[in-house]
Amino acid sequence: MTSVHPPVLVVGAGPVGLVAALTLLQNGIPVRIIDEDHHPRIGQRGVGTWPRSLEVYNFLDVSEVNSLGKSSPPLRSYKPGTLEPLKDSSMDPHMEPSPAIPFHGLKLMGQQLLDVILRRHLEKFSCSVEMGTKLCSFEQCDEGVTAILAKNGISETFDTKWIIGADGAKSVVRKQLGLTFLGETRDDIRIVTGDIRLTSVGLDKVHWHRFGNFNERGLSLRATDEIAEDGWQFFLYGRELDLTKIAESEELVFETIALLIPTEITFEKVVWMSDFRANIRMVNKFSEGRVFVAGDAAHPMGGQGLNSGVQDAFNLGWKLALVQKGLANKSLLETYSAERLPVISEMLEVTTSMLDKATASGDLSAGRSPVLCMLGINCRFSTIVLDEFVSSVERKPINAYGVLDEGHLEAGDRAPDAPNMLQVGGAELNTTTLFGLYRPWYHTMLVFAPSLADATSILGALEAYDKGVLRSAVVLPSSASVTPVPSPDLVVVDREGYAYSAYLVEAGQTKVFVIRPDGVIGAIVHGTEGVKKYFSKIFLDA
Repeated sequence: MTSVHPPVLVVGAGPVGLVAALTLLQNGIPVRIIDEDHHPRIGQRGVGTWPRSLEVYNFLDVSEVNSLGKSSPPLRSYKPGTLEPLKDSSMDPHMEPSPAIPFHGLKLMGQQLLDVILRRHLEKFSCSVEMGTKLCSFEQCDEGVTAILAKNGISETFDTKWIIGADGAKSVVRKQLGLTFLGETRDDIRIVTGDIRLTSVGLDKVHWHRFGNFNERGLSLRATDEIAEDGWQFFLYGRELDLTKIAESEELVFETIALLIPTEITFEKVVWMSDFRANIRMVNKFSEGRVFVAGDAAHPMGGQGLNSGVQDAFNLGWKLALVQKGLANKSLLETYSAERLPVISEMLEVTTSMLDKATASGDLSAGRSPVLCMLGINCRFSTIVLDEFVSSVERKPINAYGVLDEGHLEAGDRAPDAPNMLQVGGAELNTTTLFGLYRPWYHTMLVFAPSLADATSILGALEAYDKGVLRSAVVLPSSASVTPVPSPDLVVVDREGYAYSAYLVEAGQTKVFVIRPDGVIGAIVHGTEGVKKYFSKIFLDA
């Protein structure tokens, strides 16, 4: 049988593929999403969602990741062979709460639950995952891609415009594109991880428990009711353990855990488990023609890998939508690879260094720093960002995976939030946050100005652009009048000065920020000419 239709085929329905599909659907682009597995995957798998990813979910209106996610429990290690606590430490690097950072801590949610939540959001767009559907091969030309799919032994030819491969570390899409997979698999770092049901005497559910060490034999256990009331996520590691054998036997998992915890344990069952090796690899580029890779298909590394994959998908989604709508040139898609490659390269360096420190010291929390929060990730080096306040001489070397510096802000950085903004552009006075204005299907132009009159000419520059993909807001200082003003544009008063502080704008200054659909600052400019110059890099005929 032959069928046509949605212009984008997403291969792989883990969180990365689901975020890619959701971003496109919110942009009005129909999507077909398939997964080779016959049933949704079970298991906690990658559980940590870092602040920058929480912001991505917030922009996508997937609030459940933050509201249902659990804070990271303190890590408790024990004196060898006893249940006597040795020390407590944190898996979550400390970050001071700030008005510019609404999500400042790690949230834990198993991938099984995350998948369910994201699928529900897809269903709002009448889109559901086609399980048990395999991508066998594809061929692309200038006009589109022809994919050969298989389901229940029946072959299907599917014509589409684009393919996004979010099909994991063994990606069919990556292999068929022939992308070089750079890096190494670390056989010295192996872990058996999984979900287990057990009850024990003396193990509370408040801590993340750790017994033994990396060099000999070790175990960590974290209670989670996502599995069951008696559910735990476990990690077994250590050079003295035959992890290959353990990964194949529920009985050996029980035996090994019983040996490492000096207390009475009743085992119910192993729900799911997998043998994990540190795969420190990445592709040489994220796309070829009309086909893209994201997530583990591009860089299968634990820890920050899932978060980075979600951010890959979010970076790609808005760009692909503009090109598919005919509003942007196909060359915009080249910036996906150009912006993500340096980030992933540095991510692998950072996480490898942490992994080495953790294994050398035997302490899982060793070497963890605020860089893990991912709020300093930037694309200042990108060809499509524009900053009229930073000269090329002042530009620093690429540090795509940096630590957030709230005293410095450039185009290419994450856009900060600001709460308690008083909305005065309508009949009623309402409060909002800046993050409440940003969404994945349009650019947001923020005009910081002493008065509405100072912003008028800049707002006029937007007349030339498609209103469906561009919105604006005037941000007035706290000294401005809060009387409702008749204006077709959104007007907000920064009552407590949070926005002026976060965006480093001085009183009396006029400064324009263009926020991309992915929550990144695309431009920081003086006025109309800068706005036009930025959009000429994004839109056709701009």
